[in-house]
Amino acid sequence: MSVLKVIEVLASSKKSWEDATATAVKKASKSVKNIKSAWVQDQSVLVSGDKVKEYRVALKVTFEVN
Repeated sequence: MSVLKVIEVLASSKKSWEDATATAVKKASKSVKNIKSAWVQDQSVLVSGDKVKEYRVALKVTFEVN
């Protein structure tokens, strides 16, 4: 039987929500092993004037505990 743990991770990108998500998973994988999935819980943007300056995501990352 597997035991899974969930952590919350926040990330941002100047390109897109997809890039912010990929960045979050890549950085989390440096200290958390056996990542099985990531759920985008929330998305937001930082706006300046009439332009989007930054894309932000809040993820729930699930990994297997050995």
